Amino acid sequence: MIIYPAIDVLDGRVVRLAKGDFDAVTDYGGDPVAAAEAWKAAGAEWLHLVDLSGARDGKRRQQDLVAAITATGLKVQTGGGVRSERDVEAILEAGASRVVVGSLAVSNPHTVIGWIGQYGAENLAAAFDIRLQDGIAYPTLKGWTEQAPRTLVELLADYKRAGLAHALVTDVDRDGMLQGPNFELYADLVTVKPDMNWQASGGVSCLDDVKALKSAGLGGVIIGRALFEGKVDLAEALSC
Repeated sequence: MIIYPAIDVLDGRVVRLAKGDFDAVTDYGGDPVAAAEAWKAAGAEWLHLVDLSGARDGKRRQQDLVAAITATGLKVQTGGGVRSERDVEAILEAGASRVVVGSLAVSNPHTVIGWIGQYGAENLAAAFDIRLQDGIAYPTLKGWTEQAPRTLVELLADYKRAGLAHALVTDVDRDGMLQGPNFELYADLVTVKPDMNWQASGGVSCLDDVKALKSAGLGGVIIGRALFEGKVDLAEALSC
């Protein structure tokens, strides 16, 4: 299992949003590259970079930051408001190893399937932000304010033959809350599609959470707030 330290960047500063709310921002400082270098020094090989400025306003994409972080030697997977093929190309040209596509992967899967064919399954990941309704996972759209008409399992059927290899799943009610991941959700996903490199995102609060996700067969875990607030020691987590 790969551990992805997460850096969310808004207007050049490292932040964390509670449940994706731009009005609920915790500021962790103004040097994303220094934060990335610290995680690399602790042993990280990958970084999960969320371009919140790009998500909020696609014209303000932080390509120079992607290039600066990849120059540290870290492999970077990054997304945030990816809306077009040009966005994908620009992010890859900046040095990212993998582009994360969120809302478009839900609203227009056929476009994303085309990108998988063009750029390769290792260079793209789909991000599904879900909310549970009667125990069933539904993707959300428009800043988590709208529920997609189809379930996550139904949506995954579109990607079954497309070769999608990496998928991030966030239970939005747990994101940034340090309440623990939704273990049942991730166990179900591994059962439904065991050949997918599933990445758990949101809720990790302690080292035991990381160990449990590894035992469940997850391909990766994204950890943000728990690292910045000292709930999880990255070097210790990597040693597990």
